[in-house]
Amino acid sequence: MAEKIKIMVVDDEPDIVKIVKIAMELANYEIIEAYSGEECLDKLSKGPVPDLVLLDIMMPGMSGYETCEKIRENKGYNGMKVVMLTAKGQKGDAEQGLKVGADDYIIKPFDPYELIEQVKEILEK
Repeated sequence: MAEKIKIMVVDDEPDIVKIVKIAMELANYEIIEAYSGEECLDKLSKGPVPDLVLLDIMMPGMSGYETCEKIRENKGYNGMKVVMLTAKGQKGDAEQGLKVGADDYIIKPFDPYELIEQVKEILEK
């Protein structure tokens, strides 16, 4: 059996992590949870390295932008996709995310089924 695709969900709001986790598990992805940029980087350093990171932009402490920059500085994570989660109506946020190395962005609030479709598309790119 093929190994499951691993996705790390990074958001300081537990409800968002829970919603994303349920949706991604329905689509048969394995989920790694993190609730801050620091926790995300710590878990990445210990492994396993996920195929994709869903990264909230607005978090206390280290922002999603800073976290993404640090991920992109590490050559060990070159094949990993990073997708920013941004609140609705903050177009500049998405552009800033792409500048720091994000592969794409998803606007919150999102429909879980649309999220699954978007993640599938991003992973196939």
